[in-house]
Amino acid sequence: MTDLANITAANRAAWNASAPLHKQTGEWNALVAGFAQPGFSVLDETLTATLASLQPRGKRAVQIGCNNGRELLSMAALGAVPALGIDQSSAFLEQAEQLAAIAGADCRFLCADIYDLPPDVPRGFDLGLITIGVLNWMPDLEHFFAVASELLAPKAPLVIYETHPILEMFDPEAADPFKPVRSYFELAPFVSNEAITYDGSREQTSIASYWFTHTLGDIVTACAAAGFAIERLREHPHSNREVDYDIYTQRPAQLPMCFTLVARK
Repeated sequence: MTDLANITAANRAAWNASAPLHKQTGEWNALVAGFAQPGFSVLDETLTATLASLQPRGKRAVQIGCNNGRELLSMAALGAVPALGIDQSSAFLEQAEQLAAIAGADCRFLCADIYDLPPDVPRGFDLGLITIGVLNWMPDLEHFFAVASELLAPKAPLVIYETHPILEMFDPEAADPFKPVRSYFELAPFVSNEAITYDGSREQTSIASYWFTHTLGDIVTACAAAGFAIERLREHPHSNREVDYDIYTQRPAQLPMCFTLVARK
């Protein structure tokens, strides 16, 4: 499957099918309770520090791949203005609307294919955000970053907080989870029929999803090709993805597990 539209449609169906599972968890209940309180944030120390260093107060923020909006809405705790969240899953955006209403946030959420945004989508945002589990759903990184650039005002920063691509070499459920099972340079997508969850649960579905691996070099190069100037790239030893990967933390020979990248249009 190489057609961009078909891949996007398949992944959209997989995310919509997974949305009800996320709403049945204790995490959803915690979000509901949290956003009812002023200053609530789900952002961890690393992302909080990265965003704070950019003096976000008063800046209108857009998040690409916002899921249920929890991270975008949390930016208000740093003084930023959560303005627009874009995601292809209508089911998750329904949850985002609910959380925004609870938080009293005047934030718009747009259900759209990032590769085919409507012509009237707002632009000129002061700050862009991309977090864990977005880039790997993107088969065409150069196109993706070109769209991200179009959304931002000149000189606006783009913050990426993603899983480190080296982790794609390992399978935490393998008999030897520390032995590489996949090439770092694999180009073919990983095809899965499991529901998309973050709590380690496994539920089979009839809907296939397509996960693409990109090297760190590919990510940086695609970002630069879209006209962004790379300001900083930092690799971190902690995990910001599914709990299955916690076994790779606190090792004598520690793998890089996630990274932050700050680029400016």
